[in-house]
Amino acid sequence: MTKTATCLAAAMAAGFVALATPPAYAETLFKIITVKDDVVVGVNDAELKELGGDAGGIAKAIASKGSLTLWQYAVTQKDGERMVAPHAKIGVLANSSLRVEPYQQPFKVLPHE
Repeated sequence: MTKTATCLAAAMAAGFVALATPPAYAETLFKIITVKDDVVVGVNDAELKELGGDAGGIAKAIASKGSLTLWQYAVTQKDGERMVAPHAKIGVLANSSLRVEPYQQPFKVLPHE
């Protein structure tokens, strides 16, 4: 293999790795089941790490703090494309929250502020 071909192959491999790596502030969605309803919330990587890294960590944070302010997410449509976007900042109370679970959906997720 020539030096040019080797460099080209390395550049292409780096491009594929860059495309496969999620952005630094990717949003992770969770469904919080409460006494009255379900709400989908999103946290970015930094917030998720601060809250314990998973649904159990978020549940523990809600229970220990008594309440937690999070971004509620909802499906919206822009230019014919459906996506999940931040809707409103909400407060989640420990006494009405029953369960926190990961939430998967097929649409693009937009980051919050």
